Amino acid sequence: MIRWLDLRVDGDPHPRRFDSPGAVREYLRRVERLDEEAVAGLLERGEIGPPAARRGYTLRPLRPE
Repeated sequence: MIRWLDLRVDGDPHPRRFDSPGAVREYLRRVERLDEEAVAGLLERGEIGPPAARRGYTLRPLRPE
């Protein structure tokens, strides 16, 4: 069973949905251009923001309806 993850970025009302922490990591490194320390912090704590990242990010598991 896939454990979907929702990534929310400050200023964007729509979450981005990922099927694994690895997919989140790849997106954050390539598209958002976060450094590895910021990505690791987000994956560990579920939140990261300035000064570690230029915007605020939250990561939560998708809750079944």
